[in-house]
Amino acid sequence: MLTPAAQAAPADDIRINEVVTTGSVNDSIELFNKGTAAVDISGWVLKDDNNSSTFTVPSGTTLAAGAFRAFDVSASFGLGSSDKARLYLPGGSTLVDSYTWTSHSAPSWSRCPDGTGAFGKAASVTLGAANGCGSGGGTSPQAWPGGSTVATADGSNVFGSDLSGLYEEGSVLWGAQNSGTLWRLVRDGSGGWRPDTANGWTSGKTLRFPGGSGAPDSEAVTLTGTGAAGGAYVASERNGDASGTSRLSVLRYDVATGTGTTLTATKEWNLTAGLPAVGSNAGFEAITWIPDAGLTAAGFKDESTGAAYDPSRFGAHTGGVFFVGVEGTGTVYGYVLEDGGAATRVATVASGMAGVMELQWEPQAARLWAVCDDTCSGQHRTFTVGSSGTFGVAAVYNRPSGMSNLNNEGFALSAADECVGGTKPVYWADDGNTGGHAIRRGTVTC
Repeated sequence: MLTPAAQAAPADDIRINEVVTTGSVNDSIELFNKGTAAVDISGWVLKDDNNSSTFTVPSGTTLAAGAFRAFDVSASFGLGSSDKARLYLPGGSTLVDSYTWTSHSAPSWSRCPDGTGAFGKAASVTLGAANGCGSGGGTSPQAWPGGSTVATADGSNVFGSDLSGLYEEGSVLWGAQNSGTLWRLVRDGSGGWRPDTANGWTSGKTLRFPGGSGAPDSEAVTLTGTGAAGGAYVASERNGDASGTSRLSVLRYDVATGTGTTLTATKEWNLTAGLPAVGSNAGFEAITWIPDAGLTAAGFKDESTGAAYDPSRFGAHTGGVFFVGVEGTGTVYGYVLEDGGAATRVATVASGMAGVMELQWEPQAARLWAVCDDTCSGQHRTFTVGSSGTFGVAAVYNRPSGMSNLNNEGFALSAADECVGGTKPVYWADDGNTGGHAIRRGTVTC
């Protein structure tokens, strides 16, 4: 039998790590396990400065060593501008940890270092992930690693506003538009792209949820290792027919067959319930797919087990992990999406940016690109898997000096076979359709 001291030790390892009281995220409190053993926190109680309202941690909730877990407490109590967050053992009488503040978080009250340091105002919300202690993990912005100039890469007023995610597949550029439209673009012979005029793609195809209803707010698109034959995967933050409600989903569409102008999703993975609550227009903005082989080769660690990522523990899936970015928090999450409908979160990455509008995996360099729009002055960050098995910031890049601070919500990298003279093309999608153009072309070092 454990001694009382041994029983208390794990409880002492659980700390309030981040508090959000205002902004695009609901009132939330994050807990962190700074210890070396998993702790079952089922039934633990969160309170503000008032004992009459409480939030109870759901049964079956375990916090692994080094793990983060955020709880939306807005339905139980509000966190005011002068308030406190308190954590109790089950029953609500034994205090474990607390934090008191006298002004709103704007955007986040965060401990640095995680679990042990003092609270301070952080530059970004990182609920469910490591706090952004320091500037981008100690990295300083660098000049864009490619040409300084950019050029338009589409015809005048072809797409209008709201063109968002991009993904290049050889001679095809896929584009997701917020209005629930997916585009298949082909090369125009002048270094740019135009809509494919075959098989019903001339004006893009209208997207629907499974069953044929609803209008996904399609923000991003990616393909897997099987290319278009395996379907296009679209990240959506809500149903346009119920625009006030978050619906953070990944949808799969058959884009290899058929000539109709409407696509109905063959599968939906609705991930809303397992994520911190965000505004209905601040959800999934980015998606990319990383093959299992690339992750295992890098020594990637599965956060759901705390051990090395093992693809064989999952049922049939795409042979990789989908990474999605949240606009409202700037957090990136990795999921194994099984064919049968199960979804397991295997990674949580704090981008260090106010928002993530695009993600792209670059296999040749084994790095993950995260892109922010004009909110962050067009900053780009790259992430690689470090010795700890988790993704960390490798570099921070400013936008090309010749490009204005556009509302770029899409970014696509060309493959290695397009490398000429040490650089290859990259493309941005400007949600604002500035000057009547939604796509721009630049270069990046190979």
